Amino acid sequence: MSFLKIDPELVSKILQEFLFTETSKAGFKKVVLGLSGGIDSTVVAYLCANSFSPKDVTALIMPYRTSNPENMKHAETIVKNLKINSEIHDISEMVDAFYKSDPKADKVRQGNKMARERMCFLYDYSSKHQALVIGTSNKTELMLGYGTIFGDLASAINPLGDLYKTQIWQLAEYLGIPKEIIEKPPSADLWSGQTDEEEIGYTYDKIDTLLHYLIDLRYSTEMLLDLGFSAEMIQDIQKRIQIYQFKRRPPVIAKLSNRTINQDFKYCRD
Repeated sequence: MSFLKIDPELVSKILQEFLFTETSKAGFKKVVLGLSGGIDSTVVAYLCANSFSPKDVTALIMPYRTSNPENMKHAETIVKNLKINSEIHDISEMVDAFYKSDPKADKVRQGNKMARERMCFLYDYSSKHQALVIGTSNKTELMLGYGTIFGDLASAINPLGDLYKTQIWQLAEYLGIPKEIIEKPPSADLWSGQTDEEEIGYTYDKIDTLLHYLIDLRYSTEMLLDLGFSAEMIQDIQKRIQIYQFKRRPPVIAKLSNRTINQDFKYCRD
């Protein structure tokens, strides 16, 4: 997929400058991120470590009791390699207490709660230490709405939001991220055995290829069919993009300032 190839050296320089500049604009000198041990958060940790002094970068490691121990191990390895600060916060007690009165809550609801609990820790740390929260969601996830609103999708700034998942792998190789992290199946680790591609229903290679033609090149459905994509996949991806648009934008606000509103009238008038 040569059309999804990036110049990782140039991209890393741009993103590192972006992180430093935008953090400074916001009046911060420190940053904080959630480090899961997965490839996206690891790439962000490397970019942050290259953009700031390691003492100004903090990674919060926030496992749940069913989290894969391997991810915890990988996160701790990254912290050690980069010499950045870290804190470990087990979120099991908070999540379990929340669903104590509703023990039959499905795994999706519980996964969303985990994501939001982690973001609570990040923003509390941000307030306490004046550290800007850095996002870790990539373009593929954002376009498909594959994330928890006000959870892992929340952040002050996001360096990966215009890179597809397959491009994150390219950047990871350039940054020298350990192979065991690059090669393991992508997973939000929200429940035991969960993997992104199984849950979404398609491989990232196929998704990113379709998104490139659909979003970047604006191909029509007919053109996508000619390329060999199934009508079912095209319709599914288009539907996800449309339905989950609300996750990619601030809350829609009803605009009244461009109308004349008079308490003597029941309705607004232009």
